[in-house]
Amino acid sequence: MNPWLYGVALVLAGALAVLLVLDLVRDRAAQDSHLIGLAILEVAMLVQLVAGLVALARTEREIEGAVFVSYLVTNLLVPVVAAFFALAERSRVGTTILLLGVATVAGLEVRLWDVWGGSGA
Repeated sequence: MNPWLYGVALVLAGALAVLLVLDLVRDRAAQDSHLIGLAILEVAMLVQLVAGLVALARTEREIEGAVFVSYLVTNLLVPVVAAFFALAERSRVGTTILLLGVATVAGLEVRLWDVWGGSGA
């Protein structure tokens, strides 16, 4: 797995999380800027999915392929589901849902890196 994509995904998730926390403190509902940030994160997850599948096909290391692919696919789906629920709930709760989605992506990224590196249980 490409460490640059891993880093970019974590930086994007972190920056978006900071923006969402600031807007939660301000008591603001989900904004278009949040959804644009989530769309950028989604594009990064799509690139990571393709790169991860190529890396998995080329590697000779012992990796749990099904677990690795399931994390990649889940990471792709989480921002979409979070955006759907945030659009359905146009209040501060929608911003919270987006924050939970971004935090989930960051957590899945860390776990994905563990699975790729072989240090996960």
